[in-house]
This record gives sequence, structure tokens and C-alpha cells, in this order.
Amino acid sequence: MSSENTKSLEQCLPDGQLVNRSWLKERGFNRPRVDYALRAGKLVALSQGIYRRPGPALKWEHVVFSLNEMGYPVHVGGRSALELQGLAHYLPLGGTQRIDLYSSMKIPAWPLGFSDSFTFEIHNKHLFNELPKAGVSSLPFGAWDWPVPHSTPELALLELLADVREEADFSTADQFFEGAVNLRPGLLYELLANCKQVKTKRLFFWFSDRHGHAWRKALETEGIDLGRGKRMLVKGGAFDAVYQITVPRQMVKENENTLF
Repeated sequence: MSSENTKSLEQCLPDGQLVNRSWLKERGFNRPRVDYALRAGKLVALSQGIYRRPGPALKWEHVVFSLNEMGYPVHVGGRSALELQGLAHYLPLGGTQRIDLYSSMKIPAWPLGFSDSFTFEIHNKHLFNELPKAGVSSLPFGAWDWPVPHSTPELALLELLADVREEADFSTADQFFEGAVNLRPGLLYELLANCKQVKTKRLFFWFSDRHGHAWRKALETEGIDLGRGKRMLVKGGAFDAVYQITVPRQMVKENENTLF
């Protein structure tokens, strides 16, 4: 028997990490060994085929890190990334914490619904031709400083705008843009140039102009395709002639670019 197969669970499986049978098999834990560990209480089944060692309370960071370790490239993005990086005016108190997860790959269903303290919202939109690597960074978690991928604020804002569908979404985005005072123009340009969704890009520039942070003046616009034609984003809204979109009337400043 190889030394790999003689290792105990404690030696190869860190506290908190979730694994599947494939992960365990690669480390010498065949079905009989896994079944024995379950009977002995050395492993706990969280869902069908998903296990962890008994230990600390399960947190969403454990799940996100574990998904990446299993080969599912996911990152925390959109509203969740903005809130967790301090761009929210306030954070929701109590209740179930919602975490927005983004991936270009189909994510298995098992992360959904096995915790009362958090829930995941999965986003599989292909928003970019190629997502710039600089758009995602890792934040350390836990005693081992596990890298948990998060969208940078620049990427998270675009992810948020991709899901704008009604006036309440405009209000939420407006609050985040108000706090987005330190964005990086170079990264923004790279993201916008690779973004495939016209609506998202037009909304980004509309909100950027609305708030007028210093980075807006430094942001290059040449080469960013804003498409053609009008986009009705809000029924009964005001039409912005610059970006050819309808926006909530109450958010529009009275100027020459807006038609009612």
C-alpha cells in the first residue's frame, strides 16, 4: 500500500473543506474506506456525495473554496462582492445571507439549500468575450488563509448592471456607484472592451456620468462598442439621448440630453 493510501483523513482533509468521492478516491479513500469513515463519524455527509470532517460551523467561504478545489471555477461577484468589499451604505442584518456566485461553467446543485445561514444565487451569464484575469482577486479566509475568489469592484459593478431589470435595480446600482470613488480606469477599460452586453456598457457609462467621480475623466472610451439602436430598460421611463436607453424618471436630471 502506498504512503498516499495510508494517510488519515486528518492528514489530507483540512477542517471545513468539502469534498466529493472523486477527490477522496484520488487520495486513496475508496468506497469501503469512505463508508467506514462515515459510520465512524470521521466524515459527515452534507449532500449526496459531498462530505466534510466534523468541525467548525459551515460557512459560505468553505463552499466557495471547495468548489474551486473540485474544479468548478466560481467567484463571488455582483452585489455580494461590492457589499463584502465595503461599497455598500449598509449591510443586511440578520436572516439568511445571500451570496452571488458567478461562473462560466455549470455549477452542480448541491451547494443550494443545505444551510439556514446562507444561500447562493448562481449566475451563469457569459458577459465577456474573455474575462480579464485582473477582474478577479482572492481574499484570504480562515486559519489557513484559503484564497476565495472575489470580483474586483470594477467587475462587480458590471455584473450588477447585467441584472438590472426594474426601477428597484436602478436604485441599488445608484447607491453602489455613489460609493465607487476609487475605481481603476485601466481595468475598467479592459473589462468594458471585453464586455459583450450592450445594455451593461451603456448603463455603466450612464451611471458613471451621473456620479462624475474622478476616474470617469481618465477612462478611455475609444474602442468600446456601445452597439446601435434604442434599449427600453424601464417602461414609462425617461429616454436618455446620449446612451439611447430609458431610465427611471425620478433619477433623471433635467438637462438637454433627456426626452420625456
